[in-house]
Amino acid sequence: MRPTLRSRLIPARTAARVAIGLLTAVAAVAVAPSPAQAADESISVNFATAGSAPTYRASGWIYGMTENASGPADHFYRDVKFRYMRAGGAQLASPGGWVNGGYERRWNSTVAQARRTIALGGEFILLPHDLWGADGYPISRFPGDNNNWTDYDNFLTRLINDVRAAGITVQWDIWNEPNITLFWNRPQAQYFELWRRSYQRIRAAFPNQLIVGPSCACVPSTSHAFWNQYLDYIRANNVVPDIISWHSLPGDPVANVAAANATLDPRGIPHPRPYQINEYGDPNEQNPADGAWYIARLERAGADGLRANWAGGNNLHDFLGNLLLRNSAGQHVPKGEWWAYRFYGSQTGQIVAVTPSANYDAFATKASGSAKILVGGGRTTGNIAVNLQRLDTTSGIVQNNQVRVRVQRIPHNNGGAVQSPITVQNSVVTLSNNGTTVNLPHTAIDDTFTVTLLPPSDNDFQSVAVAQHSQQCLDNTNRGTADGNVQQQYYCEGGDQQLWNFRPVAGVANTYTVVNQQTGKCLDVSGVSTADGATVHQWTCIGGATNQQFTLRKVTYSGNDSHDYQLVARHSGKCVDVSTISTAAGARVHQWTCNPAGQGSPLNQTWRLWGR
Repeated sequence: MRPTLRSRLIPARTAARVAIGLLTAVAAVAVAPSPAQAADESISVNFATAGSAPTYRASGWIYGMTENASGPADHFYRDVKFRYMRAGGAQLASPGGWVNGGYERRWNSTVAQARRTIALGGEFILLPHDLWGADGYPISRFPGDNNNWTDYDNFLTRLINDVRAAGITVQWDIWNEPNITLFWNRPQAQYFELWRRSYQRIRAAFPNQLIVGPSCACVPSTSHAFWNQYLDYIRANNVVPDIISWHSLPGDPVANVAAANATLDPRGIPHPRPYQINEYGDPNEQNPADGAWYIARLERAGADGLRANWAGGNNLHDFLGNLLLRNSAGQHVPKGEWWAYRFYGSQTGQIVAVTPSANYDAFATKASGSAKILVGGGRTTGNIAVNLQRLDTTSGIVQNNQVRVRVQRIPHNNGGAVQSPITVQNSVVTLSNNGTTVNLPHTAIDDTFTVTLLPPSDNDFQSVAVAQHSQQCLDNTNRGTADGNVQQQYYCEGGDQQLWNFRPVAGVANTYTVVNQQTGKCLDVSGVSTADGATVHQWTCIGGATNQQFTLRKVTYSGNDSHDYQLVARHSGKCVDVSTISTAAGARVHQWTCNPAGQGSPLNQTWRLWGR
């Protein structure tokens, strides 16, 4: 949310990474580096070294919720294990805030976003500086100008009373980036007095609510003047925040935490205390590869992270901090990086040890019956060898010295919408010394990979099903849970109602029951009908019911994709079809006579199964 000209601290990742964020211009200009020369690297995952359950440290965002908190839809947050939101009404009615008579609008938005954050299971980090009006636009006065604190004291009284009246618990991030003039255009001593006064007022009013700071536009360092002077001040005046915070734009959370420890220790400021990197991810780092790298590094560092938001104006209050966009119909749809966070949110069980390489890191977990690895990083291309060790210490995955390896690629798509991760490997491998190596061909610099390990007998797969005439997804209408809920096509937006679990039918080649992830019910042809136009709906799964079994018939035509299939109902031999070849969102799905695959099969009978 501010101009930056910084480089990462890891030498292998620093090459020419420059970003300039222009808050007041409502734009971001990224000067991207040329990719490094392709090289092979390897990372290792040791399943014998396991720790605690994931807490999803990286799943925090700055803004990204609409002004009245009505959007985006809940699943976009819940699917990524949303933990934190940081906001205070920035840029609403700009110039706005207390100093410009616009406090009420900003507060109304803030409290709405806080309440929704809490309802979604997250914690809300309040930004008083935004409510004051110091959000990057020139303002008439700062707290304590001319040594007069009356106005600021009145502001704090109003804000404290409003938080109390709202009945919410928040974290208090007293002032954003006080070390740069964009947000604090006054002497440092005046800021320190602001910190002392605010800290004491907030602590007295809310003894159990956490205080965060300094949220500087810097990373911890023994040589950074502001950082060290701030630590000296808070220690000497007994106003140490509950959470120490900074911004890593760009940077490396692991190196940042080590440096923070080195600066707190000599001053007798105890740690471990919570560290919060409450802005991470420069504009040119907001892609699946870099996003997954930051996830892995935040988890490795033991620091909580909030992903930076470089948007401006109304766009700041939308799009979950650039993880989403709106299609031509105004519907939210996910970018590739959202799918990386979604995979992260699906990782359960125990965190296991990863040894990174110079340019790559990973976050890995194991649970009963599966293990998952999110690979991140790069700014280079080449083969990534993922060495899997001690698979004998997993539960229910290894059978007869074999495991199933499922690899998916998450595309960046130049920042456009991404319908789904793409399966690039699904094979059974034989182990050697309780391990194996999975090779990932990292040819697209901003893409990333996930690796899922399963028992070799587990030949299920999960996928969206995208109608190729409309590019809309097979969807459980209105997320209905009743038997008989008719299925439709709808904009691909990544929710469970659009994810289908394909479970093989024993003894019948290429034939599956198709189970909705949201409801656990089966795709079903109504009434076991064999007629054209019979409704395709959901129904409680019935073992052996052939009207709930669908054969995947490969579609081949000029320009098609290897993931394209017809879904042929076993009982009727007819295809799952979008009625009247409609391209409208909400068009009904039924069965219809199949055109022969490879002979001009209509695209409303062609479904792209990215997970196949």
